[in-house]
Amino acid sequence: MSKLFFNDKPIVGLDISTTSIKLMSVDTKRWAVLGYGSIDVDPTAMETSLDTDGKYIEKQLQKLLKEKLLGEFGSDHVVMSIPTSRTYSRSVTIPNTVTSPLDESIRLEAEQYIPIPIAQLYLDYEITKKDKDATTALMCAVPRRIVDNCVQAAAASNLKVIMVEPGMLSVSRLLRYTEDGSLPTVVVDIGAASTDVAVIDGTIKVTGGLPIGGNTFTLDISEKMKVSLEKAHQLKVLNGLSSSPKQKAIVGALEPNLKRIVQEIKKIIRYYIERVPDARNIEQVIVVGGGSNVPGIGDYFTDSLVIASRVASPWQVLNFAKLPQPARQFKPRYLTVAGLASVKPEEVWK
Repeated sequence: MSKLFFNDKPIVGLDISTTSIKLMSVDTKRWAVLGYGSIDVDPTAMETSLDTDGKYIEKQLQKLLKEKLLGEFGSDHVVMSIPTSRTYSRSVTIPNTVTSPLDESIRLEAEQYIPIPIAQLYLDYEITKKDKDATTALMCAVPRRIVDNCVQAAAASNLKVIMVEPGMLSVSRLLRYTEDGSLPTVVVDIGAASTDVAVIDGTIKVTGGLPIGGNTFTLDISEKMKVSLEKAHQLKVLNGLSSSPKQKAIVGALEPNLKRIVQEIKKIIRYYIERVPDARNIEQVIVVGGGSNVPGIGDYFTDSLVIASRVASPWQVLNFAKLPQPARQFKPRYLTVAGLASVKPEEVWK
């Protein structure tokens, strides 16, 4: 493979989730967004398409390309993410006393951990630590059908997929560039329909998640406060958990599911501390994703976890330059695709 291949064409991010599809091109020398676009999709149709023939994904991606893009892309080479909720990631430690090859040991670990036959998975791993006692690796697997359907949908739209990764890896990459990535960190990615949680300490160590997202919060407010979904969304993004005359009612509506997220975070931290060699104390929680647009949510996690928590703000580094910017409450949904667009060529060909 020639390096000139990438000197001639930049890398574009393609983020496929169960609620939307996004594209973005970033000039990482200036940290400027050159082009971007997003299209909302029907979650049920998307889930079905991921598991069957990918035709709905193809149709929506082509609509995005024709109708929803701003700026310039200058490339058809994409790094693509697939929904983290449809992937399996885990840090595994193999003692050096094990005589079988590392590939085989990883495969055996995957067979014990993943409830899908290995033959139906794409399985990969990255060594994160190696010493005289053991080798630790981050293992990642995803059903072949899902990857194949997404890659085929991209190809039918004249896009060339050069790398595939879970969305959380993309988010962690962007945070390394724009936040203090040296600290042991819990990333809480609140999407529209689900929340993914990961411990990042140099690389992803542990992941987890649950089916609660921004849409869940809107429904909670609508049902508990007896208001329309549109009014509930406004209360969520404008008032949120911050001090206001409606604070008590909004907190009362959101707290049951927020507590479930807190419990998932605690479970992931506990697993990291107990199972990952040389685990360090978690020093920060960073909240990302389209569902993080709830004022006061960082303070809520700080109080609940007794760990400094905040909503990520990479847009202080990464900017939209001369392009029209998305509304403030919609910016968080672009973090994953921005992380994809920030891939360096050497990450692909290392």
